[in-house]
Amino acid sequence: MADNGRNLREDGGIVGRVRSGLRGTSVSFRFEYKLNGAKQDYALGTWPKKSLADIRAERDRVRVVVTEGIDPGAAKKAARIEQQRAIEATIAQAEAERKSRLTVQDLFDDWIADGVARKDGNKELKRLFSKDVLPDIGRTELSALSDKQILTILRKMLARGVVRQMVVAFDDITQMLHWGEQRQPWRGLLSDGNPANLVDIEKLLPVEYEEERDRVLSAEELRELAAIFESTVEAYDSAPAGTKYQAVRPLKRESELAIWICLGTLCRIGELLMAEWKDIDLDSSTWFVPRANVKGRRKQKQDHIVFLSEFTRRQFLELQKLTGESKWLFPARNKAGEDTHVCPKSVSKQIGDRQTRFKKRTKPLAKRRHDDTLVLANGENGEWTPHDMRRTGATMMQQLRIPMDIIDRCQNHVLAGSKVRRHYLHYDYRDEKTEAWQKLGQQLEHILVCTKPHLEGPFS
Repeated sequence: MADNGRNLREDGGIVGRVRSGLRGTSVSFRFEYKLNGAKQDYALGTWPKKSLADIRAERDRVRVVVTEGIDPGAAKKAARIEQQRAIEATIAQAEAERKSRLTVQDLFDDWIADGVARKDGNKELKRLFSKDVLPDIGRTELSALSDKQILTILRKMLARGVVRQMVVAFDDITQMLHWGEQRQPWRGLLSDGNPANLVDIEKLLPVEYEEERDRVLSAEELRELAAIFESTVEAYDSAPAGTKYQAVRPLKRESELAIWICLGTLCRIGELLMAEWKDIDLDSSTWFVPRANVKGRRKQKQDHIVFLSEFTRRQFLELQKLTGESKWLFPARNKAGEDTHVCPKSVSKQIGDRQTRFKKRTKPLAKRRHDDTLVLANGENGEWTPHDMRRTGATMMQQLRIPMDIIDRCQNHVLAGSKVRRHYLHYDYRDEKTEAWQKLGQQLEHILVCTKPHLEGPFS
């Protein structure tokens, strides 16, 4: 205790200060030196935690640093910073190596959590990937994923005969990889490009691939549909002004006309909704469908000319009264200032929203209808879609004994056969297709307007 505060000196610039107390005695040593003419000191450590030999060795090291004109305190700080940087660099390198080994499974997990939200809570998406995708490529490092691996998955599905499921799987894989391309760390792992972009699924698809549905509406259902359209309009128009909000709002007249046009021309609903009035010639009763509007994945998409029957021409004439001032047959009225057509899925959504018994919705969608006003035959034959009208019209042509190759041409199908034949034979079958559409239009007139059927069978 008596030595508390005592200073000890040793040759070579070592100075110690004694501290004594209840916990014992210790000596804090420092090295005194001059640098740039100024007296300074540097802490060497405390005895007995540090031995005198180590303290003197530290003094010798610091003295060399001072001799070189370097501030030992600054040098110690710099060394500490450098050491920290080395640690951070090591950690960063380890993290970079970890990220470089991220797999397709890791991307899928991230995408499912933050990148996609299907109505079923991604249940079907998880099932599809768990069954057909992740078993093959889940452990593949994303940076090593190739188009050949994706093709292998698709070919396995094609061999099982699940063509539609194969298309869905390809679309979902493409969507997942595209999502990854927009975000780190996935973007860095896809720096060589999205391998799905190198996959030409068109070469895998059967020539006449269509959605896997077989719904055909009967003549009775077509009459019922026409009656529903008419009765809902009459009920809504006759409802007192103060109670219209309680009445069932009818389907838009434009959408009704779209349904009948699809039936009478065998067109796809999307092709119709994207059409422009400049491509409709009501004087010559023709509709030019540019290949840009033709749905299909195959590269053989082609321009198409529809020769309108009187039945179909009448639908176009009425539509012209409603939208003829626009560039589009079906202009998008809800997009302020944007001159474009309605969404190609809009009519399908309107039809689906009025057949909710076939949906798996737990609650109505915002600003959408939620009823069963367009359910036909009390639902015994299932849901119907605008695309089913195309199939229904083609089936009616078949019953009218129209040759299958003419029906295919009316539907703008790419016909199977020699590419050389398609290259050299360019007869357009104008007369045959015109006759086919006219016969279909006449049958529709008999079904929807007349009471006497034009032929016997399901469409009588």
